[in-house]
Amino acid sequence: MTLGDRVAVMRAGVLQQVGPPAELYDDPRNLFVAGFIGSPAMNFMPAEVSSGRVVLPIGEAELPEEMRGRASGKVIAGLRPESFEDASMIDEDLKRQHGVTIEAEIDLVESLGSDLYAYFHVESEGVESEQLADLAEESIGETGAASLREGEEQIVARLDPASKIKRRERAQLWADTSKLHLFDPESGESLARQQQEPAAA
Repeated sequence: MTLGDRVAVMRAGVLQQVGPPAELYDDPRNLFVAGFIGSPAMNFMPAEVSSGRVVLPIGEAELPEEMRGRASGKVIAGLRPESFEDASMIDEDLKRQHGVTIEAEIDLVESLGSDLYAYFHVESEGVESEQLADLAEESIGETGAASLREGEEQIVARLDPASKIKRRERAQLWADTSKLHLFDPESGESLARQQQEPAAA
């Protein structure tokens, strides 16, 4: 993202999206772009939307206002690691405005000085997508932080380095669900972008 003013993302020789790096990061066209841009990669999980609310493996929350009326039924939800925080470091008013608080057992903590990565798992049926399968093939040298059992999904959270969260302890994390990205499970296309622009030729 630091190499150019405009970035093009290709998948098997087909142009997926081109634009400024921040646009690809904040408003990805599909699952492949969303997972390709950013490190650690975006977390993906199955979700279901009904009556303006979204049910996720990490909890239930109101849909972001700009997404209401655009999605219903089963979707794939994406949430970037930096959309999580140690719940003890979040103002109570902010917690009530939007987001969910999760209690999870921390599988691994990686301290990078300026950042703290916490890995945990949630019960989930997992997500299946051709785009995510292609993305997994593109990932080189990436390994899971925990040995997961069937029906579990690994989530990575990027936390304030002042957090006291530790490995193998239960901790409360807060997820900012106003930052959710929602994707069509069949096509992999962003549900937000489908409303903003015509289908690509």
